[in-house]
Amino acid sequence: MTDQATAPLEGAPLIRPSSTEHPLYEQVVEACRSVYDPEIPVNIFDLGLIYTIEVGPESDVRIIMSLTAPGCPVAGEMPGWVADAIEPLQGVKTVDVQMTFDPPWGMEMMSDEARLELGFM
Repeated sequence: MTDQATAPLEGAPLIRPSSTEHPLYEQVVEACRSVYDPEIPVNIFDLGLIYTIEVGPESDVRIIMSLTAPGCPVAGEMPGWVADAIEPLQGVKTVDVQMTFDPPWGMEMMSDEARLELGFM
């Protein structure tokens, strides 16, 4: 069984590209930015925990995300928080949030804003 975030072809990116051209993409990003890791005062999008945002032709949203560590105490709750943030968006038909740890999250995945907020810049 292969991980959902891992591309099947050798040389393909480990993290599948997002549907950045879809009209709902920016709204989904903003919804993800409303969800915070309870242990880190930065939203999960800028932390780099959202690996892929796929928006299908029928406005079905699929999120592939990770956590800062597999043993994160909110591992079971975080996907629900993300889905709850996205589902109310006008035009979204369904939301599916999947968790992966391949590739593992690393501090290099954080946005510059997150690094600045956490004092790494």
